[in-house]
Amino acid sequence: MFDFLPDLPEFSSEALPSWLGAAAIAVGSAVIALIALIVLVRLIRRGKRAQARALKALDEVGARLVELDDATADIEREIGMASALYDGRPPATLRRARLTAQHTRDDAFAAYSDLSKDALLPSDRKRRATKLLAGINEALAIVEAAHADNETWIAEHSSASEQVTVARDRIDAVTERIGDPTALRADLERIADESEWEDAAEADQRARDALAEAEHHWKDARQTAENDASASVRESIRACEQALMRAERNTRHLEETHRLVTNAYLAVGDEAKAAHAAIRAAMGTQKALDDKEAPRLGEAIRVATVALEAAERVAYRRPVTANERIARLRDRLDKALANARTQQQRQRGARSALPGSLNAARSALARAEAIVTGPEVDARVRLDSARRELAVARQAHDPVEALDASRRAIRDAEEAAALAKFRTRRR
Repeated sequence: MFDFLPDLPEFSSEALPSWLGAAAIAVGSAVIALIALIVLVRLIRRGKRAQARALKALDEVGARLVELDDATADIEREIGMASALYDGRPPATLRRARLTAQHTRDDAFAAYSDLSKDALLPSDRKRRATKLLAGINEALAIVEAAHADNETWIAEHSSASEQVTVARDRIDAVTERIGDPTALRADLERIADESEWEDAAEADQRARDALAEAEHHWKDARQTAENDASASVRESIRACEQALMRAERNTRHLEETHRLVTNAYLAVGDEAKAAHAAIRAAMGTQKALDDKEAPRLGEAIRVATVALEAAERVAYRRPVTANERIARLRDRLDKALANARTQQQRQRGARSALPGSLNAARSALARAEAIVTGPEVDARVRLDSARRELAVARQAHDPVEALDASRRAIRDAEEAAALAKFRTRRR
């Protein structure tokens, strides 16, 4: 009935081993081929070309992120100018653009930091960088459109003479608000060596120079408006506002430096006393340790004692430096005590160390902000991280958490300053 079926070969038990062997070879070859394919794909994804493409994408993100950071500062200036022309109500497009720029920039700083880590595959880094770049470009486009809308409105609704009048009022207001910055410098000279405030040593002069430049641009704008009422004075007015912003920025830097140095001058004695108390407490803890752990803590105590003596020797004329040294030695001492302290002891030690650590973080951040002004994106990312960590330290209710955050802020600010200085030397 089944004559149409082909004749099947006879299967015998003697043929089974050879059949299984052939099958095993075939399966093994397939597995080897699959493994080779997986290895090849991984090599391609991790290879030099993939890494080069990922780094190129990351560099592009970094460059555009610097542009967005600068654009965020520019739109603040634009809103300041527009507020006067709009009777204190800057246009909604500018306000929305500012919020978009700020949020996108802040998120992009954190995302860029994650992208820079070595753990990512080049393909993943490139994919995420491309997505991040799209968001940055979108924010920049919104800012540019808002600028264009604002310029169009001003051209249609504000005359050159009105813009000159507003700029005059702005110069007078900034001049009055700044006052005499030389008084702050004189007070700094009284309480501390210039090495404590060298980043702000010329800030008073730079502020005065910027005010003089603003006056110069304002006169150019006034002359243009008097010669031709229909002429545009926007270029001169923008230059005037940029000079005023530099004057304000330098004055704020001088004021912040004065506040930090003064606080350090007033607090250094208490910080030294607290450090002595921490060392005595560590000595008490050392007595309760076994013979293996006690010598390690003893060496940490010895190093902390030497560092504290060195800090006290310079405290009179270098209070910021002394406080920062005390903060560092307490950090090292806390690490040495980490496994020997109870939770209660850690809490008590953190409360004692936190004020000095916060002051050191503010000082480090102020120095970094003064020099991180160039196109170095990594320095800006570290600076942004330092600001975030300092904010966490200020808001945290747990003293241990606050102390850890303030110490991270110090490290990030110091890294930002070091990166900025390194790039400046290379240029």
